[in-house]
Amino acid sequence: MAVILITGGARSGKSTHAEKRALSFPGQPVYIATAEALDAEMAVRIAKHRAKRAAVDWIEREVSLDLLQALIDTDGGGPRLVDCLTLWLSNMMHAGRDWEYELMKLAAFLRGQKSPVVFVTNEVGLGIVPDNALARSYRDAAGIMNQVIAAVSNEVEFVVAGLPMKLK
Repeated sequence: MAVILITGGARSGKSTHAEKRALSFPGQPVYIATAEALDAEMAVRIAKHRAKRAAVDWIEREVSLDLLQALIDTDGGGPRLVDCLTLWLSNMMHAGRDWEYELMKLAAFLRGQKSPVVFVTNEVGLGIVPDNALARSYRDAAGIMNQVIAAVSNEVEFVVAGLPMKLK
């Protein structure tokens, strides 16, 4: 079944594009959100995303860490949209979880799933080298994660200024 990775920079239009891709598949769509409201600004962002999604009859799942279990639980139904992998990675690193092990389990599951899944991720390695070890570690981990998921994806698109470019 289809695995689609949508990547791009912040505010590139990747989430909007990913929603359209997910809704192009039959069945009731599942929206798996990975963001956590750790501060007031993020709570406002999450509320805006929820309000925007209200126009579509999404089944909503909010999962900060157990992404694989959410995908297992929703496999066999409609298409799933995961927004986003880079927040999931950040949550994993912040919680001290073994993100590489979890990533490999996720990639293995994707090879045998029944329902389509569209992933949103940020391309964080296009700028300058970060000035601190934590930011460099995150940038490196995000690059590795994106490569692993791209390798098991049927399609990969890069979105710039709202315009998708097919990479795979």
